[in-house]
Amino acid sequence: MKRILFIVLGMVLTNGLSAQVFNARPEGTQKPVLHGNQWMAITGKPLAATAGSMIFQKGGNAVDAACAMVAATCTMWDVLSWGGETQALIYNPKTGKVIGINALGVAPTGATSEYFKGNGMNFPPEYGPLASVTPGTPGGICTMLAEYGTLSLKEVLAPAMKLAEGYPIEAQAANSMERGKDMIKQWPYSKAVFLTHLGQEREAPEAGEIFKQADLLETLKKMVEAEQQALKKGKTRKEAIYAAHDRFYKGDIAKEFVRGCQEQGGLITASDLANWKVKIEEPLSVNYKGIEVYKLSQWTQGPVMLQALNILENFDLKSMGYNSTRYIHTLYQAMNLAFADRDFYYGDPSVPPEEPIRGLLSKEYAKERAKTINEKMNNSKASPGDPYPFEGKVNPYQEYLKQWTQTSVQRKGNGLDEKFLQSFWLGTTSVEAADKDGWVVSITPSGGWIPACIAGRTGIGMSQRMQSFVTDPKLNPYNVVAPGKQPRVTLTPTLAMKNGKPFLSFAVQGGDSQDQNLLQFFLNMVEFGMNVQEATEAPNINTFQLHLSLGGENRKPQPGAILLHSSTPEFIRKELLNMGYRMSFDERTSGPINAIYFDWKHGSLWGGSSNHGEDYGIGW
Repeated sequence: MKRILFIVLGMVLTNGLSAQVFNARPEGTQKPVLHGNQWMAITGKPLAATAGSMIFQKGGNAVDAACAMVAATCTMWDVLSWGGETQALIYNPKTGKVIGINALGVAPTGATSEYFKGNGMNFPPEYGPLASVTPGTPGGICTMLAEYGTLSLKEVLAPAMKLAEGYPIEAQAANSMERGKDMIKQWPYSKAVFLTHLGQEREAPEAGEIFKQADLLETLKKMVEAEQQALKKGKTRKEAIYAAHDRFYKGDIAKEFVRGCQEQGGLITASDLANWKVKIEEPLSVNYKGIEVYKLSQWTQGPVMLQALNILENFDLKSMGYNSTRYIHTLYQAMNLAFADRDFYYGDPSVPPEEPIRGLLSKEYAKERAKTINEKMNNSKASPGDPYPFEGKVNPYQEYLKQWTQTSVQRKGNGLDEKFLQSFWLGTTSVEAADKDGWVVSITPSGGWIPACIAGRTGIGMSQRMQSFVTDPKLNPYNVVAPGKQPRVTLTPTLAMKNGKPFLSFAVQGGDSQDQNLLQFFLNMVEFGMNVQEATEAPNINTFQLHLSLGGENRKPQPGAILLHSSTPEFIRKELLNMGYRMSFDERTSGPINAIYFDWKHGSLWGGSSNHGEDYGIGW
């Protein structure tokens, strides 16, 4: 295990707290920094990172490699599948701009609050066909590749297709299938794919067993076939890739997907698929001490990190000391304020009402939010603010705001429900790629995780993202489920620019913990001078004082509940206890972060690949 170095810097007390008495800096790392100057490929599985390296070696750029890694991770069921959603940020060196890729599906025809409430549900379900929005990842891959890549779909999908032919499945995915087998047996197409030893004591594949997916392979072959036929007819590379896209969303693949979905009780129609489109959009950004930090807009939770940075800019974090009591407390309070705003104000910007995102990201609003932080105690009733005056407007939902605080219930004791924690950390994966020509890609693909309901003979697991909607506008008037609308998701890739050049590309898996871990990773490097690998492994904190984005019926905040690293000293534990915190501890608190740092002094790339799970990177 990694050794943690504790440095006692003095017992100066301010407001009853130890100031700068603890500095838990990593002394060495469990994994080395990755170095390269030609390209870098990092993602959640070793085989998927290898797929990215194969594309780079064929002469592809970072977009080509990233698409290959997404395709591979989907095929390997790395907490996602082909029926899920893809969210990306791309730095285009030709224009010097950061681009947002919105490949999130939408609620299908018939998906209304009345429908779910009429079936006894306060939220759309966690699993099964009724949890599914339209698939986004196939469209996302095709769009990124067509618009910004250089290779053909046939070349980019080749590693994923080889995996679908059969690959030695790793224990993580195989064991997920075994754990979820009771649910999987409800869905005939999932049962046929996942439970390869039906009727035996262990019905899922064993680790190392060659796992084959004939139906998925056939679907990918059809997409490549459409591309190749279009090329033979004289279509351009771009047009041919979109021909493959259309076969998925409008052709025989779509027909079978819809049939398989509806057969099992889902709502997705042929027109839902045919009408859905990937959006190429301008991301949001804030400047933190000279660094431009980019996030996708309020259809994700990404602006949470931007809001938190704006709030924290009003404090001298470095002088507090890394993971000191004061630092932990300030961080926790800032995150709670940002998450409260997320829980109430974020939603699909293409559907009314319009979210007050300008106000939410204004520096003036952040200063007002920072003033509400009590230096001595946790605010167990942290609630959404009112950003409308910072846009020169009047908040149309003031009555909802008054009622909102009643949804947060104070709990006693330190224990957190296992179901709550499972939903809090429910994963995805991350993909990071960069090349010598300056292309940079950060992706957080997700959806369709095991136990997934597979749509007919497509081999494609349907998304479960519908559960991120609410049915009660009092919880969030901007995120109420409706046909054709995107749910507000947790998925949140990040790019940072400094002096007009890429500085950091980073992302993480983990549901509601994502922007918490990414915020701290960023501060670890910017405020505390860690290198990219140290920052991925360093102990973080997690707040549970937020509304869950995924899970069952009970998604209410857990006031004062905090996750700390098990090495946290006793004196800090006592101080936090006196400030109203309910603590839990773990050896791994950093989240599975993957990142690329751009060393312009030496003209090289530094890769950080998490020590948390199976994340893996290759550089050259």
